[in-house]
Amino acid sequence: MATETVQSTLPKPITEVLYLAFELSQMQWKLGFTIGIGQPPRIRNITARDLNALHWEIRQARQRFHLPEHTSVVSCYEAGRDGFWLHRYLHQQGIANLIADSASIEVNRCKKRAKTDCLDVTKLLTMLMRYHLGERKVWRTVTVPDEECEDRRHFHRELADLKVERTRHINRIKGLLTGQGVCSSI
Repeated sequence: MATETVQSTLPKPITEVLYLAFELSQMQWKLGFTIGIGQPPRIRNITARDLNALHWEIRQARQRFHLPEHTSVVSCYEAGRDGFWLHRYLHQQGIANLIADSASIEVNRCKKRAKTDCLDVTKLLTMLMRYHLGERKVWRTVTVPDEECEDRRHFHRELADLKVERTRHINRIKGLLTGQGVCSSI
């Protein structure tokens, strides 16, 4: 059967959707946009937490894919230390967002896997589309805690970070004192 015949028999989505996947890091975010499987993604970098740049890139993606300004956006990112503030912000902006449990993302174990932010964001885009089209076992999503619960969790993480930093400073001071021939009781 000719490709055109097969494609013409497949159901078309009722409304177009702009898919957006985030690969978050401390200094920059990699964004991946697409409108469907088989469509090459638009990959862009922005400074981490630059929400004006995020909105600008969404507008640019709508233009690139010839979508109206009111086209729905569905996004995702992997759960991480950044927390849930971005999820809450996206929802306030009318963007449907999912947070994927990192441990549940499928990995091909048969061969050595290349790991780059670009590959990761493309993989997230594909999985987001599959999930959005009904394949719920693609990954597990994370339940977003209320802000009070999240704040308590951040306190414990910050305390653990400070303890590690304190130990690093103590060891450094001991090393400097030993190097100077001074006995320390720190």
